[in-house]
Amino acid sequence: MGIFNKKSASERYAEKVENRYQKTPEGRQWLAASRSAVEHPYLVQVPYKQHGSFHADKPRAMGLQFHAKRGEQLKFSIDKSSEAAFILFADIYKLDASGQSLVFTADTANASFTFNVDEEADFVLKLQPELFMSGNYSLSVAVGPSLAYPVSGSMAKAGSFWGAARDGGKRNHEGIDIFAPKGTPVVAASDGMITAVRDGGIGGKTIWLRPAGRNISLYYAHLDEQLIQPGASVKAGDTIGTVGNTGNAQTTQPHLHFGVYGYGGATDPLPFINKIVKQAAAVQKKKIEKHLQLTKAHKTLNGLPLKANTILVPLAVDAKGYIAELPDGQLVQTPFNIVKQVEIGTVSASPLNANAGTE
Repeated sequence: MGIFNKKSASERYAEKVENRYQKTPEGRQWLAASRSAVEHPYLVQVPYKQHGSFHADKPRAMGLQFHAKRGEQLKFSIDKSSEAAFILFADIYKLDASGQSLVFTADTANASFTFNVDEEADFVLKLQPELFMSGNYSLSVAVGPSLAYPVSGSMAKAGSFWGAARDGGKRNHEGIDIFAPKGTPVVAASDGMITAVRDGGIGGKTIWLRPAGRNISLYYAHLDEQLIQPGASVKAGDTIGTVGNTGNAQTTQPHLHFGVYGYGGATDPLPFINKIVKQAAAVQKKKIEKHLQLTKAHKTLNGLPLKANTILVPLAVDAKGYIAELPDGQLVQTPFNIVKQVEIGTVSASPLNANAGTE
């Protein structure tokens, strides 16, 4: 079942394959590939970029495992080849001790989509075309904030971060301090509702905002002015107050103490509002229609030994080299300089057993 017990497009299509093609070799291969992509993914780091191809020789799926921090927003762009019939499913699964759970499914009609990370975890992006379909694509994943920056203007600078010692080490800073001139507009970091406007205590003049559709609350403290009322609906960027130094900040420079709270208490706000959007480096394009042959023995990142002359099927290219399929279906990384492209009919009695050891 998909999110909120609503099945994703790929899950509905999988049911169609089970009903119509389960008794065919191609149907069984498609279903097996879908499971294997999530259970045995290829490990990458975001931001990330690759150029890939799904070949027509057999049904395949690709799983890309990555780690993401709570508060980040991942932006996925999938530029498919011009073939109108090439439908590519894209689903995100979260990995935990109990297995895999579907947390996001992309609209197949859109070339890009965003995913807000509500819990730090390992995830798998599964890519799979419809049965009997093939085509080329380019994938890029950028990493940025899931909330808008809460203080306006170019003069606003973060100067004290999560975990910094407070009160002589008796406690740690549970937020981030953004310094700006007194009176600088403080803005809603998300669409949502104002749940509280208070005055008193160590926070001085404070505002609480509940973002729409998120299980978090945003805390604004040390304000000079509160320009909003409890219960008000706001849009991201709306001014709700001004920077000050009220509460226990009266002897410090004016700043906004900004906090993010969830069911487990406070969490590091920086990934939520970090202005730096991380983009993947450019990836050189290589032909991936042919077979590859190892020109020398190679040990993969996970320690798997490959013999020279092993035949591989290239499925994608990233910054490190080819992502290729072994004869047993495993995915491996091979640098560009240890493989050559070959026509399968020209390979001379080369071993296809990838696990036969190094030479």
